[in-house]
Amino acid sequence: MIRRPPRSTPLYSSAASDVYKRQDRDRADLDGTSRISADLKVGALHPRTVLHDLSRQSGPGPEAFRRELAWREFYADVLAHHPRSAWHDLRADLRELAYDGLPDAVQAWRVGRTGYPMVDAGMRQLAATGWMHNRVRMITASFLTKDLHAWWPIGARHFLGHLLDADVASNSHGWQWVAGTGTDSSPYFRVFNPVSQGERFDPHGDYVRRWVPELAHLPGRAAHRPWDAADGYAAVRPDTPDPTTAMRSRPVIGGRLAVCRGPWNRNLGRGGGPRGVCEACLAPGRGGVQ
Repeated sequence: MIRRPPRSTPLYSSAASDVYKRQDRDRADLDGTSRISADLKVGALHPRTVLHDLSRQSGPGPEAFRRELAWREFYADVLAHHPRSAWHDLRADLRELAYDGLPDAVQAWRVGRTGYPMVDAGMRQLAATGWMHNRVRMITASFLTKDLHAWWPIGARHFLGHLLDADVASNSHGWQWVAGTGTDSSPYFRVFNPVSQGERFDPHGDYVRRWVPELAHLPGRAAHRPWDAADGYAAVRPDTPDPTTAMRSRPVIGGRLAVCRGPWNRNLGRGGGPRGVCEACLAPGRGGVQ
């Protein structure tokens, strides 16, 4: 039975505001979000009520909170004006992109068996709790669309079927923001590196070790690079193949994931983006409060 994650800090408390101000809200290993997204989704809490409560506070934290609410309402408005964008690319110039969407690779992503710890931790947390940190949502979405080259609705439908706070507007347009087919100006060349993102937003490896217990024996940041440890996955499952094998043709260039190959497009051409990788793409999440 999926249970809603508990909220450990009072809604809009000074502690929560401090977390937003320090940007710790991007840390997957910390309880740094409000957890009100499900309340907003089912209508138990109205955005205007949230804004009223936030009006009693000032500073960077509450202001960041208000921005996230604005993104949520913005996506609802986009969907109202473009209803097809729920399951189709919003931007017409990217509708000819080619995709792989290999069934085995997509299934490995769904169940958290890709071999990339941060991705697997997020997908397992989603399956177990019906919730995932927004930073991890972006990392897992980027992995599916930019590294496995699957069309974003495949992931959006999976999220919609598992998230307790699943909202069609925020979900689909959040996926399109990552995939580069939506309202944002960055298309195929925005790539979230799951290794460097994990090291930055789960710096001690606690989040990974919690949800990927076969890596519990790896200390600190080593949990994000099990392939570098002699006793990585093999310490628990000797029959586990090299976790990077399935992605060997794409992922590693000097220890970093390669950029999306940029399939043929009549406007962009192939390989039109910069070489290498968008190192950590630190732009804030789009599409609602968590």
